Amino acid sequence: MRSDASLVEEYLDELPDNRREAISTIRDVVNEHLPEGYEESMGYGMIGWGIPLDVYPDTYNGQPLALAGLASQKRHMALYLMSVYGDAELEAWFRAQYAERGLRLDMGKSCVRFTRLEQVPLDVIGEVVRRVPPAELIARYEAARASTRTGR
Repeated sequence: MRSDASLVEEYLDELPDNRREAISTIRDVVNEHLPEGYEESMGYGMIGWGIPLDVYPDTYNGQPLALAGLASQKRHMALYLMSVYGDAELEAWFRAQYAERGLRLDMGKSCVRFTRLEQVPLDVIGEVVRRVPPAELIARYEAARASTRTGR
């Protein structure tokens, strides 16, 4: 369910009521815990948070360096936590938080899939967002790019 909305409010207005409530709630949690230096925007048909290009323009795809994304898909909603992908310690903490709460985690490499807001521990989402300041995300990105063949 890709959206052509260019503004977050337009995106939210397109959603069915039950999904709008869930997406809006998670969006509010992310924005409340977002470290200074990140910006909310629309990209790839979803709400996203990243480091603006005027701050860090040297990305391989010319897009802001992403911390997280939030979308309503056909069969589920998804929170993309790029900050967790590639950080074994943060991922282990994140998974443990779900287990401690007795919640089933449906997660790919960075995508947390859910169908109801009750499946998402909002305090954990806030904390995982808060834990990665822009400088750390940039350092991880640069280390990952340096290990590629082209180094870009």
